[in-house]
Amino acid sequence: MSIFLVPALALAACNGEGEAPEVEDENLPDAGDEAEDGDVDDGDEESGDGSALQMGTGSTGGTYYALGQEMANVMNEHVDVDDFQVNAVATDASVENIARVSDQDLELGLTVHIPAIDALEGEGDFQGQVMDNFGFMGYVYPETNQIAILADEGIESVEDLEGMRVNIGPPGSASHAASTLILEAHDIGEDDFEAYEEGFGDGASMLQDGNVDATFGLLGLPATNIEELATQQDIDLLGIEDEALEDIEANSEYEHITIESDAYDFLEEDVEGIAAYAVLIGSTEDVDEDLGYEIVAGMYENAEDVSHAQGEHMTMENIMLGSEDLPLHPGAERYFEENDLLDQ
Repeated sequence: MSIFLVPALALAACNGEGEAPEVEDENLPDAGDEAEDGDVDDGDEESGDGSALQMGTGSTGGTYYALGQEMANVMNEHVDVDDFQVNAVATDASVENIARVSDQDLELGLTVHIPAIDALEGEGDFQGQVMDNFGFMGYVYPETNQIAILADEGIESVEDLEGMRVNIGPPGSASHAASTLILEAHDIGEDDFEAYEEGFGDGASMLQDGNVDATFGLLGLPATNIEELATQQDIDLLGIEDEALEDIEANSEYEHITIESDAYDFLEEDVEGIAAYAVLIGSTEDVDEDLGYEIVAGMYENAEDVSHAQGEHMTMENIMLGSEDLPLHPGAERYFEENDLLDQ
């Protein structure tokens, strides 16, 4: 069984067909994993000419948006292409970013690696629509499923959530899919609890106000929303039982992660969970090999300029994480090959 081991901020383990269909905005899934509720800004810069690209992030309350802004700043400072500019724009995160990159509406995007695999196969949220005109450009950070509860409420395990009010994340999001997977692995079906489908920010507020008993999220570690919630209420995190972990790993692309007790001040013991990879993807239609090469070089050779906590995972040692089963962008592949990174 492969295991992520994550102390507070450090990643301690290594290893998230045809023409793309037209994607209508109204058919895109709702906010995802790393996204929270907020106004969505599609951006107003012309893109597709190599000088004013758009990078899809998440909604304005989430990790992808804040981190994406800093990534765009680093690219704009260091990508060695005349008049290069990339704008980080708010979206509904992973699934929308993949769809809009495939539809040539975005040039770059952040996504969990699992829906990216689904897109290649026309599975999951993509419902038979194969989307394959994008490529992996680099690892960003580990996304960890975290299940927050109020302490001293008598909830000791995921199995105790049967019959309770549970926020599982927005429909179409990686959080929603992971939450459902975890609950089913503990023999809790969709009719066995009262489901709420909100982003983690709203879910944390609902937990604080006593309107839900637990809230799930696929988040960075540590997650700012959880840290903020812990200043308002005594909380804890639920772990996943060993048998359920084995079932999840056998039937999905998620991997076992250990959240060590020093990840949050309130934790008294390690918590077992599942994790995926957040990755950067690029269009193979609108980002040519040379531009893709320079984007990877400019971003990852200067990743230390990213001050966001999750930015410290963007190292050369980690750069290939999440690439398995995904096509490499031609420019990224050339960069990886020239720097002896392909065998990591």
